[in-house]
Amino acid sequence: MKLRPLHDNVLVKRTEEEETSTGGIILSGSAKEKPSQGEVVAVGPGKTNDSGSAASMNVSVGDTVIFGQYGGNEIKLNGEDYLILSEKDIFGVVE
Repeated sequence: MKLRPLHDNVLVKRTEEEETSTGGIILSGSAKEKPSQGEVVAVGPGKTNDSGSAASMNVSVGDTVIFGQYGGNEIKLNGEDYLILSEKDIFGVVE
């Protein structure tokens, strides 16, 4: 199954968090935080402006983005976890 986001929504696959802290301590499953970084998998056409045309999106497929830890809606497609975010919930693109 494929998903095509509508309007200014973005489909993101979270990247895996590291298993160790910066000090070298191995983190257990309960100590890990949800990653706030991921790769854009699909992008909607953009938000419709007053003239009826879609505004261009600032992110594209393949971009690595930073977003709020608890933002968006989690979904499961083909056994994989994804996140649907509005473009305004994305803080920036990692370059």
